[in-house]
Amino acid sequence: MTGQIPMNSARLASLDVFRGMTIALMILVNNPGSWKYVYAPLRHAKWHGWTPTDLVFPFFLFIVGVSLSFSLSRRNTQGAGSFQLYFKIFQRSVILFALGLLLRLIPYFDFSTLRIPGVLQRIAICYLLASLIFLKTGTKARILISAGCLVAYWLILKFIPVPGFGAGVLELEGNLCGYIDTQLLSGHLYTPNFDPEGILSTLPALVTTLLGTLAGDWLRFSRSKRLKTFGLFSVGILLTVLGLWLHRFFPINKQLWTSTFVLFTAGAALLVLGLCYTIVDGLGIKKWAYPFLVFGTNAITVYVGSSLMAKMLGIAKVSSGGKAIPIKAYIHEMFLRPVAGDFIGSLLFPLLLLTFWFFILWPMYNKRIFIKI
Repeated sequence: MTGQIPMNSARLASLDVFRGMTIALMILVNNPGSWKYVYAPLRHAKWHGWTPTDLVFPFFLFIVGVSLSFSLSRRNTQGAGSFQLYFKIFQRSVILFALGLLLRLIPYFDFSTLRIPGVLQRIAICYLLASLIFLKTGTKARILISAGCLVAYWLILKFIPVPGFGAGVLELEGNLCGYIDTQLLSGHLYTPNFDPEGILSTLPALVTTLLGTLAGDWLRFSRSKRLKTFGLFSVGILLTVLGLWLHRFFPINKQLWTSTFVLFTAGAALLVLGLCYTIVDGLGIKKWAYPFLVFGTNAITVYVGSSLMAKMLGIAKVSSGGKAIPIKAYIHEMFLRPVAGDFIGSLLFPLLLLTFWFFILWPMYNKRIFIKI
């Protein structure tokens, strides 16, 4: 749904900046000119451990939680009817899930091998469940639910055996998450035996979103900016250190979305949000963040648009040297790589993609046109 929305003076600009930074980094790491030439920090960890790239998706889910805390509390205050509110939540979740499937289907629409899990699909499910929990519980209850889910997830992976492998296997082969996905979604996964956005690991991903709602609660309550900043940084440090300390017992792993991964990335998200809040909302220094405001206020537009654009550039072909090669590869091999070299040339492609979309979204931002679902 498209609309011209006036900028609310109470709008949390730092959250838009944080969202814009996250979506920009997501585009940067998802669209190298060549997957052969990618700097290590711009790759996911192979299994256990983490890189800056592994922070992107949990940051986005955390931001979803912060945002829904603001939006749903405001609608409750404005007296939105229960049916209307729940319908809007379900509608948005269905649209996000459908968009995720559509991005996978375009352009061939091969349903036989359609990957059912995915980024937007996980966001849709986590948004739906977190919204329902938010509307039915208070802050303390959500803290208990979050802690309970993280402990339960650890116990499930630790003690429920996988046929042929036993219990407690946290490797790519033999983990419970992959086993459940192959039993229920065989032929529709990211790889034949595993999907990083699979069924069971959605439980701790939901906790990432719930922790975002708790941060939203903290920022919504009437208190000084100094106290809000202190809270963001102190809890951020606590969760980050706790996640790192527990890593020895339950490894930080993005693909399994382990409980330690939730703690560590939520802590990191609080630290980044705290920094943005201090600079943007606290000190009022916003000029540097203008590009991120442009991306952050139309995040779904730039994500879907850039994903489709990158996909079509990887499929559509041009003739070069008697061979038909994808336009993306042609741009990289004929222009970017010869000028800038292997790795920088590969990095230039997503930077050009971001630049292109900035100039698409810039006039929309200036006219206060934000595409919402």
